[in-house]
Amino acid sequence: MHALMNIDQIITHPGGAHKDDFLGCSLLVARHEVPIFRKDPTNEELASPSIAVVDVGHLHEPERNNFDHHQFPRDYPPTCALTLVLQHMGVYEDARIFCDWLEPAEWFDTRGPQKTAEWLGVERDVISKMNSPIDMSVLRGFAKAEKHESGEPIYELMKIVGNDLLEYLTDIRTRLDIVSEHVTRWEIPDGAGGTWSALYFPKLNDLLKDASSALARYILVNKLDQEIAAMVYPDSRGEGFGLARFNDHPKLDFTRVESADEVHFAHKSGFLCKTSATDIDRLKELLAGAWG
Repeated sequence: MHALMNIDQIITHPGGAHKDDFLGCSLLVARHEVPIFRKDPTNEELASPSIAVVDVGHLHEPERNNFDHHQFPRDYPPTCALTLVLQHMGVYEDARIFCDWLEPAEWFDTRGPQKTAEWLGVERDVISKMNSPIDMSVLRGFAKAEKHESGEPIYELMKIVGNDLLEYLTDIRTRLDIVSEHVTRWEIPDGAGGTWSALYFPKLNDLLKDASSALARYILVNKLDQEIAAMVYPDSRGEGFGLARFNDHPKLDFTRVESADEVHFAHKSGFLCKTSATDIDRLKELLAGAWG
């Protein structure tokens, strides 16, 4: 993440609150723990780099901590105040990859519900049906006060949200870097003269917990979902390994190897088995036996 200069306050627009100004301010609150003022900024405040101005002011000047998008032309790629804050913090690209909700939020804020629905390929009323009372109550609470500061419920909630998002992005990037460094791609015989692919992640003394989810994310991020049929990873509940099909690959059924001595569990749906085997050749044999 990029280092940010110190700020002593945050300004965002008065009136109705939206997801982009709420989340943009939440990230800054998590980093700086300074008060938020809901008002129009003065020219002096816009010129001061010690004041972060979010979603108001008609300026995008990250060097002065000004993060508004309303001055961008109509055909500018969907970009909201949250986009600009994430970019300045150096986590935008990861957020676009790992936060499926971000791009729809950018569209909704900059293009409105009708265009967002068209982009998503759904009817307009679907957008309204997805509204959450949690979102509405929190945003109304944020909009009601002219100032938010430490100790107040909305402010403390914003700090939690901002910290959770930053920690999530940091953690998932760390986990993917670990997978990238240690993962091995195996080619498994298919019994007909060809091969199919599986990913193997070794035991690393708990360096990576819940390796299965990290492997799955690695496959998706690297666009390997049409190539990888299975994952092999340390069993989080035992000494052996878990073998799982990726994306419910139709050729894999691990009940085919449930009678093997080393297999102590095979899910009845066939998507997963657990084995005490640790020898690489034996793990590959079990994968080959599940193919059919």
